[in-house]
Amino acid sequence: MKKSKRFMALALTGAMAMSLAACGGGSSDSNSGGNSSAGGSDVIEVKIWDNTQLKGLQEIADLWTEQSGIKVNIQVVTWDDYWTLLEAGASGGEMPDVFWMHSNNVQMYMEADKLLDLTDYISKSEVTDLSNYYEGITTLYSMDGKQYAVPKDHDTIALLYNKAIFDKAGVAYPTDDWTWDDYYEAGKKITEAGNGEYYGAVMNTSNDQDGYWNIIYDYGGCVITEDHKKSGWDDPNTKKAFEFIGKLCSDVFCSQAMVAENGTDVLFNNQMAGMITQGSWMINTFYQDDHRDQYGWALLPYYDANGNGQADEGERCTMYNGLGWAASSDTKNPDACWSLIEWFTSKDMQLKQAELGVTMAGYKGCSDAFANAFEGMDISAFLRMEEEGTLVFRPYSKYTSRWDTYRPALVEVWNDPSTADKVLDALAAEMNEALANE
Repeated sequence: MKKSKRFMALALTGAMAMSLAACGGGSSDSNSGGNSSAGGSDVIEVKIWDNTQLKGLQEIADLWTEQSGIKVNIQVVTWDDYWTLLEAGASGGEMPDVFWMHSNNVQMYMEADKLLDLTDYISKSEVTDLSNYYEGITTLYSMDGKQYAVPKDHDTIALLYNKAIFDKAGVAYPTDDWTWDDYYEAGKKITEAGNGEYYGAVMNTSNDQDGYWNIIYDYGGCVITEDHKKSGWDDPNTKKAFEFIGKLCSDVFCSQAMVAENGTDVLFNNQMAGMITQGSWMINTFYQDDHRDQYGWALLPYYDANGNGQADEGERCTMYNGLGWAASSDTKNPDACWSLIEWFTSKDMQLKQAELGVTMAGYKGCSDAFANAFEGMDISAFLRMEEEGTLVFRPYSKYTSRWDTYRPALVEVWNDPSTADKVLDALAAEMNEALANE
């Protein structure tokens, strides 16, 4: 659930060469969940981009190997290199057999026929019923009535705070009643108390889904309209949200220069910030022996638009997204690839994924176990955000990567909040041009 880089110069079209390579020969049969034949080679190559999930996913894959006799080789590739690898494979190189798909890029791969059509497999499956998965994620990975990926997970956002820094600054811990104004006031007090040694909060322009997007939607703004046809950067409510974000940049956050040099997660773990908003996929980064006792997770604050002192519907938002398990359309082992995908996304293995603390499930009702996976750290705020807040699906369009280029421009706003109107208007014009060409 990380943000995507621009889709480079790749021009994915149906006329591309279909010469993608997969792994070698041999044959075997298996049942994933008891119903899928997995003929093909004795190795399935899998690529992912998150090292913190590797151990748990490999454990789940090894259980499939015990049944199928087919080895699963999961390799972690850094986020940028991951998409470069897939781009090269889609252009005529070699794609992995099974891999993750993301909302930013899936439309291009589906349109270019680079993903294995799973529709018939799903219709024959006794294990996979798409109604059991989060609808927004399932819909994301479908096109023209065909399904090209099955939801792997879903995520929500919560507020992480450092109790030691709050105590040092003499500020009360976040509560369920916190508004964004409370967040601002607490952060300002911490920054003033820190006097350059620590700050109230840290947030980067790259912290969109896990940061300021939640504020934008809380304030009634948007990044893209619901029909995915128009930019929301110049929406009046988006601009209102940025007035508040400007206050945070001036009085609460450390400088973008400091963030650029160190990174938000490093700054927080190095006791340089009292608060950080983060996604559920990042818990393992902060679940460390020397930190967990002094860290706490809370609900995201809300924008009290009605002024009644309670979070009404739509006033506490959490962005959410979900990855999908997909396979190469050119794999030499489609049955085995489907069998593995079916296994990963089955109810039992989705539950195991949650129990192992890999991430929240894409299968409804399997995420409660995730809250118990981190001994000594209460992460129930992520599940409560889903139950008590408003879920907002991560903004996307047909060619998200063509307009997903705004972060460098927002650095100017972070450094000088007075430039917000000018920058947001320019971003809206650029984004609308890209959307018009979709």
